[in-house]
Amino acid sequence: MRPRTLAEFVGQHHLLGPDKLLDRLVRQQYLPSLLLWGPPGTGKTTLARILAQTTGADFVFFSAVLSGVKEVRQIVEQARERKEKEQVATVLFVDEIHRFNKSQQDGFLPHVESGLLTLIGATTENPSFHVIAPLLSRCRVIVLQPLTEEDLATILAHAVSDHERGLGDLHLTVEAAAADHLVRMADGDARRLLNSLEIAANLAPTDEAGNRRITLAVVEEAIQRKSLRYDKDGEEHYNLISALHKSLRDSDPDGSLYWLCRMLAAGEEPLYIARRLIRFASEDIGNADPQALSLAMAARDSYHTLGTPEGELALAQAVIYLATAPKSNAVYAAYNEVMADIKRTGSLAVPMAIRNAPTGLMRELGYGKNYQYAHDDRQALVAQEHLPPELAGRTYYHPTNRGYEAVVKDRLTKWQQILKQRQQETKEQKKP
Repeated sequence: MRPRTLAEFVGQHHLLGPDKLLDRLVRQQYLPSLLLWGPPGTGKTTLARILAQTTGADFVFFSAVLSGVKEVRQIVEQARERKEKEQVATVLFVDEIHRFNKSQQDGFLPHVESGLLTLIGATTENPSFHVIAPLLSRCRVIVLQPLTEEDLATILAHAVSDHERGLGDLHLTVEAAAADHLVRMADGDARRLLNSLEIAANLAPTDEAGNRRITLAVVEEAIQRKSLRYDKDGEEHYNLISALHKSLRDSDPDGSLYWLCRMLAAGEEPLYIARRLIRFASEDIGNADPQALSLAMAARDSYHTLGTPEGELALAQAVIYLATAPKSNAVYAAYNEVMADIKRTGSLAVPMAIRNAPTGLMRELGYGKNYQYAHDDRQALVAQEHLPPELAGRTYYHPTNRGYEAVVKDRLTKWQQILKQRQQETKEQKKP
């Protein structure tokens, strides 16, 4: 069921909609080197194949798991021959490019730089951490999103009706509850959806007319996961998690425990709840109670070890602790403010004083010059700017007066007073 054209491709509307980035590249028949970053089953490989096809380039699939530098050399030689003899460009698709080490990634650089190869790398990991900077600067990073439930429902319908490449010849009927469960359990992954559908289709009984009916029971058997069932009032999955989150934020242990139990009774995945509790510990408590994050992690690990029902008590313990902990979103707010500045200002240079200077040349160029070693000071305090000059003086973290953050705030205030006093004393000494 892999799409063969952009018309068949489902999802990624932010990239493929009218006049969006990839739509414009296809219409211009221009393909730069790309890094496709997104979760599994979102269409990275498919998209690379279609893009190569629309530009008339030769598509070469390369796995970072199964191949190495030797294969890269062979691909380069073949690409050079095709370009010289047939005037055909080569698109090298590197699956799981993050698994290549630095030296292996370096091997692509001269060929991408010369234009011999158009590189399309696919990764489920953040390229900023797993792709070397020179290669990253030569590629456009394209972020793919998990497929929506509407996207997955469309893919499911196509697979059931397609007689050429899908399951159309099996004369399948998929009940609405079964389709909903398949889509929900796929969790944005088309590959997972199609695999589960295929298993369910093979498990579905065939009637006398040769038709098969996929029921909710068949799907549950196929993927070994019970359907999430919500109570008769019809509260939805996201309404319940929202109620839990807001009860925690408002420091209400009773309401928080109630919504936790409602979700567990409805059949919600406990590890999903555990992940949300971990997020809450950082977002809404932060340094007001640093122990909250540790306890949330411990609750997740406890459930993972004990399972249901014993492990659910650890989740209840975590919920009550988080509800009764002091609250602060100062870390969350600081993080968002910094990310906004980075997005606005780009890759600002590291100040020379705090750059690493392991070589003589770097020291000659001024790396590390005038760096002040904090431990040389009796109070381990130095007046030294650590932000890029364009952001000098910015304050992102504003601790509250709640919980442990009050201690942090007091400490930062005292440090600022000490440094300010030193600055004043220095000015006094310089006076004639």
